[in-house]
Amino acid sequence: MRLSKMHINTLREVPGEAEVASHIWLLRAGMIRKLVSGVYGFMPLGYRTLRKLEQIVREEMDAAGAQEIHMSAIQPAELWIESGRWAAMGPEMWRIKDRHGRDFCLGPTHEEVFTDIVRNEVSSYRQLPMNLYQIQMKYRDEARPRFGLMRSREFIMKDAYSFDRDAAGLDESYRVMYEAYRRIFDRCGLDYVVVDADSGAMGGSGSQEFTALAEAGESDILHCGCGFAATSEQAPGVDAPASREDLLPREEVYTPDCKTIESVAAFLGIPKERTMKALLFEVLGEDGNPVEYVAAFVRGDRTLNETKLYNALGVPEHRIRFADEAAMGARTGSVGGFTGPVGLRDCRVVADSELPGLRNLCAGALREGYHMKNVNYGRDFEADLIVDLKLAGGGDPCPLCGSPLAEGRGIEVGQLFKLGTKYSGSMSARYRDENQEEHPVVMGSYGIGVTRTMAAVVEQYHDGDGILWPMALAPYQVIVCPVKSGDETAARLAEEIYTQLLAAGAEVLLDDRDERPGVKFKDADMIGIPLRITVGKRAGEGVVEYKPRNEREREEIPAEEAVRRALEAVFGK
Repeated sequence: MRLSKMHINTLREVPGEAEVASHIWLLRAGMIRKLVSGVYGFMPLGYRTLRKLEQIVREEMDAAGAQEIHMSAIQPAELWIESGRWAAMGPEMWRIKDRHGRDFCLGPTHEEVFTDIVRNEVSSYRQLPMNLYQIQMKYRDEARPRFGLMRSREFIMKDAYSFDRDAAGLDESYRVMYEAYRRIFDRCGLDYVVVDADSGAMGGSGSQEFTALAEAGESDILHCGCGFAATSEQAPGVDAPASREDLLPREEVYTPDCKTIESVAAFLGIPKERTMKALLFEVLGEDGNPVEYVAAFVRGDRTLNETKLYNALGVPEHRIRFADEAAMGARTGSVGGFTGPVGLRDCRVVADSELPGLRNLCAGALREGYHMKNVNYGRDFEADLIVDLKLAGGGDPCPLCGSPLAEGRGIEVGQLFKLGTKYSGSMSARYRDENQEEHPVVMGSYGIGVTRTMAAVVEQYHDGDGILWPMALAPYQVIVCPVKSGDETAARLAEEIYTQLLAAGAEVLLDDRDERPGVKFKDADMIGIPLRITVGKRAGEGVVEYKPRNEREREEIPAEEAVRRALEAVFGK
């Protein structure tokens, strides 16, 4: 491709909206363009890379035995109501009505649609196992879209769904997808880890997340040398050893203006781990009004893992929020900043799993300006639910071996789910076995954020001059730059090199624009072409400059040698 014929518009200044490297460089390199917040289009260079990434996904999915189809992004509400997710998905689901008032959504995912296909077209065990997938646009009405392709309202996802006879079959389908994902992300050149993850609104019995390591990522991951790895949402919190102290008499103490754990501990001269913290929530009904109050208690130096609380209560995230303290206090006796578990009424009490083993803690007294000392589980209060509520963090004990956990950040690029019969059960997707007995199909779901993966690659492959695409994803593999406009000798040699590379099957750009050398070099670096061959003042000698994008040094070598090296780098020979 000749750059003089190509639409390319690189930016010299950093766009004001861009905060992270991938967003900055994809905009500056002219690969994406913003339409509105969270919605981006792909320009020629970016679209070439996107299609290469899709092809890698497609090749590995096909090799793993999955079959590609393409379903509509518009989905009828009836399917989602049938599965129970129409209400559970919350405000992120993009809901629309047709002219007749019928409800639809722009699909954030396709479990219901694929389940509907199988229940209508699969009836016998002989048709299983089956794995269907698509690469398609998805929609989520993000409240705060940011970071370009990393958190957007419209994105391309590969979603696959496996259908098996039983749990053993699901285990095998899951394993096959796990290995396919490893090959996909290896081919993309990503540095990633696989971590245990929360299933969220997808449901099911287990999930793993493929996370590309990057400081700009929104996933907090915890890992240990023993092999343990999980997102912070999913990582189990390790309870402190049970105390052997004698129970001391409970007493109320005056703690003026001490509404925080830090101020209470300082005032009473005790460590924060000898205190108990209350967090107050209200569960909302379909009409958005509170139907239940919840008081969650953790040790004072702990952080509540809200995802664990939502899962324990069986309440979707959008149906629970921090309580209005005045309204909750009038009904339950809670007092903002001074709430403890002793004497609470008409609310669900959820206690972290380590609290029953601790002794003589300090908690709020349900009275302005007062706390209680020596509060003990069993003697002074009980909970409606005891569950791990702790947010694990770096330095905490590993739940497997006890060593300190390491902490990092990453970008979720893929996730695997064991759905079991969550959808086939509610939607009656069944098959008949050898004895003509009916059973629910056992399902798995497997997603890859294609556009997010593209952003993750840029997060890992960039420098101060632009993108450093891996060869497999580069929009073009080689760029040939004749330096001086009007130099016929250089132009002729550049044309010969360009023609030879094209004939050998390489993807080549010829920068034949009437631009200064500095502009050509800056653009080549910014768009991240892996190899640059510069034809300059020694063209008459048949000598060119050869420079890989990821290396600082450049070499002057014969043109024939430059072509040979470029083809070796492109084709790995």
